[in-house]
Amino acid sequence: MELLPKAMASFRMRRTASSLQRLFSSLSSQRRLILAATSCSILNKLFDLAPPVLIGLAIDVVVHEQTSWLSRLGFSTVPSQLGLLAVLSFLVWSAESFFEYLYGVLWRNLAQITQHNLRLKAYGHLQNLEMAFFEADSSGRLMAVLNDDINQLERFLDHGANQILQLITTVLLVSGVMAIVAPGVALFAFLPIPVILWGSINFQRRLAPRYREVREKAGELAAHLSNNLGGMFTIKSFATEAWELEQMRLRSEAYRYSNKQAIKLSAAFIPLIRFAILFAFLAILVIGGLQAWKGQIAVGLYSFLVFITQRLLWPLTTLGHTLDEYQRSMASANRVLDLIDTPITISEGSMPLRLDQVRGSLRFDNVDFHYQDRAPLLNNFSLDIPAGCTIGIVGATGSGKSTLVKLLLRLYPLSSGRILLDGQPIDMLRLRDLRRSIALVSQEVYLFHGTVAENIAYGSPEINHDTINKAAVLAEAAEFIKALPHGFETLVGERGQRLSGGQRQRIALARAILKQAPILILDEATAAVDNETEAAIQRSLLHITKNRTTLVIAHRLSTVRHADQIIVMDKGRIIEKGSHSFLLNQSGIYTDLWRVQAGLRTDELLSI
Repeated sequence: MELLPKAMASFRMRRTASSLQRLFSSLSSQRRLILAATSCSILNKLFDLAPPVLIGLAIDVVVHEQTSWLSRLGFSTVPSQLGLLAVLSFLVWSAESFFEYLYGVLWRNLAQITQHNLRLKAYGHLQNLEMAFFEADSSGRLMAVLNDDINQLERFLDHGANQILQLITTVLLVSGVMAIVAPGVALFAFLPIPVILWGSINFQRRLAPRYREVREKAGELAAHLSNNLGGMFTIKSFATEAWELEQMRLRSEAYRYSNKQAIKLSAAFIPLIRFAILFAFLAILVIGGLQAWKGQIAVGLYSFLVFITQRLLWPLTTLGHTLDEYQRSMASANRVLDLIDTPITISEGSMPLRLDQVRGSLRFDNVDFHYQDRAPLLNNFSLDIPAGCTIGIVGATGSGKSTLVKLLLRLYPLSSGRILLDGQPIDMLRLRDLRRSIALVSQEVYLFHGTVAENIAYGSPEINHDTINKAAVLAEAAEFIKALPHGFETLVGERGQRLSGGQRQRIALARAILKQAPILILDEATAAVDNETEAAIQRSLLHITKNRTTLVIAHRLSTVRHADQIIVMDKGRIIEKGSHSFLLNQSGIYTDLWRVQAGLRTDELLSI
C-alpha cells in the first residue's frame, strides 16, 4: 500500500506530458516504420511540388527558345529541351506515384500495428488492475476506450499524420525556394502564414476541451448502452422500455450537442483562412504580373511563382480538417494512455509455486482491510485453516465472508497484516501460481459464450473430452448436459443465459473440479439454486473435498453442517467457531440461525 502514493504521483506526471509526446513514446518500438513512412511522405511531397517547376521551365523554353535556362545544360534546340522536360515529367510523376503508394502502405501498416499493440497493451494492463478499479468504472466506458478511441487513433495515423508532414514540408520548401528566387514577391506570399498559424493554434487550443467533452459523452453513452443491454430482462419485467428509451435519448442528445459545439467551431476555421490565402494569391498575381510585364522577372519565373503560391497556400485550407482530426485523436490517445498508465496496486510476487507441492494450509494473520471510501471491515482478523480441512463460513450479509476470498485471491490489497499459504506470505508468490492453486465457485456464475465443454475446460484448453465428462459426472451435471440439444457441444449463450441457474452452478462446479486445485472455495454456491441442485452439489462435495482444503461460504447452514469446522462471522469478526453439533449446543447466534432456517422450536432443535 505504501507504493500507491508514488505510483499515483508518477501517473500524474505522465499525464502532464503533451498528448503527441505520450503517443510517440508509446510507439517507440515502431521507430523504423515511423521513419520510413515519414521519409516516403516527404519524398512524395517533394516530387508533388516539382510540376510547377516543370511548367515554369516549359514556358521559359517557349519564350526564350535557344537562350532558355535548359540550354545551359547542353540542350540547344527547342525539341531537345521539350524532350528533356517530357522525360523529367515522366520520372517526376512516376516517383510521386511510387512514394504515394509506399507511404500509403507504411502509414496504414503503422496504424494497424499501433491499433493492435495499444489494444493488447491496454487490455493486458486492464486485467492486472485490482477489482476496486472495475467497481469505480463502467464496462461501457472501458469498451469505448478499447474500441472507439483506439480506432480513432488508427484513422489519424492512416491520414492525419501524413497530411501534417506534407503540409510542413510544403511550407518549408516552397517558402525557402521563393525567398531565394524572388524575395520581393515572396514577401506577399508569406504575409498570411503567421495569421494562419496563429488562427490554427488558437482554434486548436479552443477545440481541445470540446473534443475531450465529446469523448467523455461518448464514453457515458457507451456505458449506459452496455448497462441496458446487460439488464434487458429487468427492463422488460418492469415495463420501463419507454423510460429507458428517454434516458438513452438524453445521453445521445448530450453527445450530439457536444459534437455540434465542436463542429461549429472547427467548421468556421476554413472560411476564415481562405480570405488570408486570397490576399496573398492576389498579391502574387498582380505584383508578380507587373514585374514580369516590366521585365524585372522572367515570364517562366512568374508562372512558377503563381503555381507554387497556390501549392503553398491552398493546402493550408485543409489545416482546419487536419487539426480537427488531430484533436479528436489526441483526446482519444489521452484516454487510452491514461488507462495504460493507471497504477497497479497489486504487486507481483517473485516466488514460484508448484501445484503438486501445495498442501493448502492457510493463515490470516492480523489482517486489516477496508474497501475504498468505506469504514473498516476486517480489523486484526486472524484465522488458521489446516491443510485438507473443510471450513464452513457463515454470517449475515456484509460480515466479511466473501471479502476473505477476495483477499486470498489478491483481488484487493491488504491494509495491513498477512495471509500465508503453507507458511509463505501470498504477496511473495507469483500471482498466476497463487490463483492457479485456488478453484472458486461463486454465487454469480459467469459462463463465456461458447459450448458447454469449452466452459468446463476454461483455463485448461488441452484437456480431452473424457476428462471433461468425468468432471461433469462428479459435479452431477452430466445427466442434464447429455439431455441438451447438442450435449457438450451446446452453445450456452452470452453469460450462459440459455441455461438455468442450477445448470450454470453445476457447470461452474465441474469447471472448478477440472482445475484440480489444492484449494476449493464455494462462495454462496447454493444461495440461488433449488433444493434439488443443492442436494446435487452436496453429493458432489463428498467426493471433491477429499485431500483438498475447502472453504464453504454459505447462507444456508445445511450446506456447511458437515464441515470440519464452522466459523460464524459478524462485522468482520469471528464470534463463534466449532463443529455443527458443538455450535448447536452453545445456544448462540449459529443456533438461532439454524432454528430460523429449519423452522424448529428449541426442544426440537436439541433433539437433533
